[in-house]
Amino acid sequence: MSSTISARPQGKRKGANKAEPAARAIEKDAQQDAPLKRGTTGVDMRIHRAVVNAVMSHRLPPGTHLGEADFCELYQVSRTTVRKALQRLAHDHIIELRPNRGAVIASPTPEEARDIFAARRAIEREIMPLVISNATPASLRQIRSALEAEDQARRTGDRAAWIRLGGEFHILLAELAGNHVLRRFMAELVSRCSLIIALYETPGAPMCGNDEHQDLATLIERGNVAEATHLIEHHLLQIEARLRLDTPHKKVNLAEVLSDF
Repeated sequence: MSSTISARPQGKRKGANKAEPAARAIEKDAQQDAPLKRGTTGVDMRIHRAVVNAVMSHRLPPGTHLGEADFCELYQVSRTTVRKALQRLAHDHIIELRPNRGAVIASPTPEEARDIFAARRAIEREIMPLVISNATPASLRQIRSALEAEDQARRTGDRAAWIRLGGEFHILLAELAGNHVLRRFMAELVSRCSLIIALYETPGAPMCGNDEHQDLATLIERGNVAEATHLIEHHLLQIEARLRLDTPHKKVNLAEVLSDF
């Protein structure tokens, strides 16, 4: 069953100044493909970023209906601005625009899930050699810094942040590969995988083990292309293997979900 939204705006919305790598990567490409017109405020981009981050954190599950009126009230903007954001989200496969239903968070089928994970494995196999060949002391420090943030989220029990940061680690590797096209593909694939995990994850199961991320970082530092490529593929296969084919039934409050973004 699809989820529904009961929006209860809770005063002034918090500033959207916590742009995360996944949302920034998608947002940057959206701006390049469809630059903002002169005089616009960019609120539609903030809506886009907030929804992507909420999806990455599993706070907006698949099937959730996104009402235009809810966004208008939350962000104090026109329907035209909201529709810009929704069109970008649909372009990035984060939402689906359905006749007579409006916008809903995409709900990948099991077959689509397998195809998406297969595509991601193929992309990440190509990314690994590039990350290693382009490695510098600065890029290696970025990798370790990202892992420290992920570890901190795990130690404090912040599962939503841990899941999000796990996905962002993979996007960082795509950025460090130095290939704009691969980075763009990864931004989309990580967001779509987050949807799949939100739909099919086994409750309480870790979806992106930090130990494997740490091992991957060590192999990158050592310049071991073969083992790093094998590990990234094994890592993704393990994530996919922990999924179960179920459909969630969960109501969410849009104002609460987006208040932190």
